[in-house]
This record gives sequence, C-alpha cells and structure tokens, in this order.
Amino acid sequence: MSFTIDDLMSLLVSKVGLPKEMRTEDPHKTFGDLGLDSLAFLQLQSELQAMYGFELPDDRPLAQTVGDITAEINKRLAKEPAA
Repeated sequence: MSFTIDDLMSLLVSKVGLPKEMRTEDPHKTFGDLGLDSLAFLQLQSELQAMYGFELPDDRPLAQTVGDITAEINKRLAKEPAA
C-alpha cells in the first residue's frame, strides 16, 4: 500500500478543510504554505489515527512539507502488519 500526495490532498480537502483550489502535487509545499494551522494538523492527526492507528511527529507541524508528511505516512504503513 502506498500513500500518495494526491491521497494526502484528498484527505486534507475532505476532512481538514483545505480549499480544493489549494490542492498541490508540490512535495516542497509546507502545511503553513497551504494556509493550514496547527488545529488543522491536529485534525489530520485524528484522521490518521482513525484510519491507520498512528499519528505523525508534531514537533514542527506547520513546517512539515507535503513530501515529508507523505513519506512519514508511507514509512509508518510499511511497518504496520498486513491486515
């Protein structure tokens, strides 16, 4: 299973409140660049916990890039036992 930037954008639009016109495939865009705040990051954490059973590191949520977030999700998914 691979989690893509498009998957992240869909999740951000449908669950976190990212406006559709702000979707991006640029892996260098940060959470802050997308106009999202720390509350939106907490919402993303909640959605990931519900979907996959883990959260992302939150030491610098607004500075994390779309690519960093996607890579971390994929790293965590690779460690999860197959269901």
